[in-house]
Amino acid sequence: MDSMSYTANELMVCQAARQLCDGEVVFVGIGLPNLACNLARRLHAPRLVLIYESGAVGATPQRLPISIGDPALVTDSLSVCSIFDIFSYYLQGGLIDVGFLQGAQIDRFGNLNTTVVGDYAQPAVRLPGSGGACEIAILARRVLIIAPQSKRCFPEKVDFITSPGFVDGPDTRAQLGMPGGGPRMVITNLGCYEFTNGEMMLPRSIRDARLNKYELTRAGISMSLQIAGRLTNQPVKSCTSSATI
Repeated sequence: MDSMSYTANELMVCQAARQLCDGEVVFVGIGLPNLACNLARRLHAPRLVLIYESGAVGATPQRLPISIGDPALVTDSLSVCSIFDIFSYYLQGGLIDVGFLQGAQIDRFGNLNTTVVGDYAQPAVRLPGSGGACEIAILARRVLIIAPQSKRCFPEKVDFITSPGFVDGPDTRAQLGMPGGGPRMVITNLGCYEFTNGEMMLPRSIRDARLNKYELTRAGISMSLQIAGRLTNQPVKSCTSSATI
């Protein structure tokens, strides 16, 4: 496929959709995660169960919803319940297989910041905050993160931990009593980062087979990072997924 025939966002959406399996229960947010989940449901996972924070369970939107309150989420859904029910009975009940998250900053332990940039008391930028992201990060069986790669978004240490990943090492989640499995993958426009011993590692490039590991890190990451000795290239996407998007 010609490198100019897709956008960076389409690239991340296709890679994210590939991580979802038919029959899984996914806690979906609006934006790129929403597009990825509905792409997966359309192409290879028709029994994917989509749950939205607004209360839609088993949503099957016929068009891309523009917000978690979009009526398209309610039409033909399995049920509609309160936000309390979603977080208490589904998320805290251990029924969520996959949580999709985004963030302004992410560090090598998979911690996400959506609270402030800079000092908390006098921040350079004050962000929207957690919403339900903290609970999803703690309770979902696995977490997928979508984030465009840049040095500003991938610092050595986040300015504030809004949604915990592995915090500061592989054992910390268990020590803090977090039942979920933590982040499984970070999907960027340059690569899919997996986690080894609680830290991000880059096993494969998705953008360009010619990129080597040094170019990948220089292109947009400022943290210390484990990189596989030999990167493998992941095909960008199929013509079918391109047409569907």
